[in-house]
Order: sequence, then structure tokens, then C-alpha cells
Amino acid sequence: MSVELLAMHGWGGDSRAWAPWAAEASQRGWQLRTGERGYGALPPEQPAWDGQSRHRIVLGHSLGPHLLEPQLWAGATAVVLLASFAAFVPEGRAGRPLRTALAGMASQLRAGHGEAMLRQFLEQVASPFPPERLPQGPLEHGLSSVGAERLLADLERLAATSDLPEGLQGAAARQLPVLIVEAADDQIVCAASREQLKARLPEATVITLPRAGHGLLGAGVHTAVLNWIADGLA
Repeated sequence: MSVELLAMHGWGGDSRAWAPWAAEASQRGWQLRTGERGYGALPPEQPAWDGQSRHRIVLGHSLGPHLLEPQLWAGATAVVLLASFAAFVPEGRAGRPLRTALAGMASQLRAGHGEAMLRQFLEQVASPFPPERLPQGPLEHGLSSVGAERLLADLERLAATSDLPEGLQGAAARQLPVLIVEAADDQIVCAASREQLKARLPEATVITLPRAGHGLLGAGVHTAVLNWIADGLA
């Protein structure tokens, strides 16, 4: 059975977060390719299908689905959204605190204080676990000026999200199987944005992890997701 997974990390992370996923996928005889935004020492890279696989599944964490090229979605046969969203900032007054927070983060990046800001952000990503539990990321070798520029560009992209990524809208119209994995203790994606995502994809399967945060640490999530994929292939 030919199965290919394409994965994109979220804002402030890098492709090494997918290492446990790749290891378990390999045990199942599946291939996992990762995208990379290049915030740290790793060069940017957009993933692509190899064109040989019968089953092609997109995995996206947080902002990750919004960072994939629209044409990539056309080849997908299933979609997994991990602690993700359609619009990150809710409309109106409900989104005011988030808009203020994002503006402050952008100001810190422009002022050269990106490392301290990113460290604080990653603490929220890891919560309720300590940040030491997070996989290696862009801060491992310090944040370069180029990395800070890429973070800023993607932060502005995050703030501007208003709906499902263009390619995912097309995939949804084709009624592809979709799995939404949400974290009950998510300190990054607010409850209103999580609800909007489910409303936009009403046919999706939803898994809510009760004691997990945005980083989905300690939840055994990769095994649960890969089992869902395997069940769909049976």
C-alpha cells in the first residue's frame, strides 16, 4: 500500500518536530516529507508529492496548513489539522486582545528582541508542560536576522488569516476525509477560532485531547492520527 504524508510545522517551529511521526510512519511502511519555513538554521523548503503514492495525506500544525502551496492540496486524498484554525483572530471585539498581542510580537521582532519574544511564545505552546519538553526548534542556534524576517512575514500572514487556506477549501469541496485534532488546554488558538474551524468543516472527524496544549505534548497524538489514517485505508 503506497502512503505518503506531507507535513508542515507552525509558526515558531521547524520540521524536526515531525521526527517521531516520521519514525512511526516508517515502521508502517509509509513515507513522510516535511516542509520547512527556515526560522532557524534549517533552509526553507516547500514539500511536494512524489507522484507515485496512491494515498496522500496532508498534516498541518497550527499555521502550517496556511503555509502550504495551494496546488499541493489538489493532490491530497485526506487532511489532518493539528491545533489549527481557519481564522486565527476572531472578528470584532472578541479578537481585540489577540490583535494587540500580535502587534506587540511584531514590534519585538522589528526591534531585534525576537529571541526573548519567541521563547515566551514557546512557553505558551508547551503549556501545561514545561518548554523543555518541546522538540528542537529555531532557538537552538540563536535567531538570525533572516530568521527574524521570516518569522515577521509569517506572523503577518497569521494575523491576516480569515478562512480556510485556499487549497483546503478546494479539498473540502471534494469531500476529502478530514481529521481535526484540538487541544483542550490550547493557550495559542482561542476557543472561538477552534469552533469556527469545526463549523467550516462540519463533516470532519474531531478528536479533542483533554490534557494537551498547543504543542500536543504528552498526548500520543502521532499514534492516534496514524491509526486514523490506517483505519481510513482499510
